[in-house]
Amino acid sequence: MMNLQGKTALVTGSSRGIGKAIAAALGHAGCRVALNASRSREELLDTVTELTAQGIVCAPFLADVSDYESCLALFAEIKNTFGEVDILVNNAGAAHIGLFTDMTPSQWQRLLAVDLGSVLNCTHLAVPAMVRKHSGVILNISSMWGERGASCEAVYSAAKGGVNAFTKAMAKELGPSGIRVNAIACGVIDTQMNACFSEEERAALADEISLMRFGTPEEVGQLARFLAGEESGFLTGQIITLDGGMV
Repeated sequence: MMNLQGKTALVTGSSRGIGKAIAAALGHAGCRVALNASRSREELLDTVTELTAQGIVCAPFLADVSDYESCLALFAEIKNTFGEVDILVNNAGAAHIGLFTDMTPSQWQRLLAVDLGSVLNCTHLAVPAMVRKHSGVILNISSMWGERGASCEAVYSAAKGGVNAFTKAMAKELGPSGIRVNAIACGVIDTQMNACFSEEERAALADEISLMRFGTPEEVGQLARFLAGEESGFLTGQIITLDGGMV
C-alpha cells in the first residue's frame, strides 16, 4: 500500500540490519528515504544500490547522529535533497556486553550518546518543521531490555529505558501539533548485532521465546511501516514490544 507517497523519511543507522529493513519497507510504501550511517560509507552505498534497484527513491547521508553538529549538517543536506523530514526513525544504536564495573566512563558515555543522545539530537531537529506542518511521525527503535533490564547490558538497558520514557513524554508534548511518537521495543532480532552468540547460545535464547525463533529485520520493518502510516493514526505514546512472546 503506497499510503506514504511523497513523504520524506530519515532512518538513522540504516546501512544494514533493522534500519535497512525499515528503510526498505518505507521506501516500498512510497517514501523518499534518507539512508544514514556513521562510518561505513561503502556499506551505505551498497544499500543505496540495492534499494534503488527495487525502485526505491533513496540517498546516502554519512553522519554521526550522536553528535549534534553532525545532525545539523545532516538535516540541512536532507532538506536540500528531498525536503523536510516527515517521518523520523531513530534506529541508530550500539551495544556493549559485559559487567558494568568493567566498563570505563568513556565506554558508557559513548553508549549513552549513540543509543539515547542520537534520539534527542534528531528529534530536536525534526520537530520544528513537523510542528509548522501540523503533521509528522517519530518512531524510536528501542529494546525489550529498556523495560526489563538485562544483566551485563546495564548501560544499554538504561539508554533504552530513557528512549521509552522520552517517547511517552514527547507523544504528550507533540500530540496537540498532530505529531505521533511511538517506539518498537525489539526482542531478539536476527541481525549482525547478535552474531556474537554461539549456536548453543542462540538455541538457549530461542528456548526463551514463545515462538521458538528469532525475529527478522523485515518483521520490524513491516511494523514500522504500519506505525508510520494512516492506519495507525490514533496510536501514539506507545512502546510496542515485538519479542515473539519472550518469557
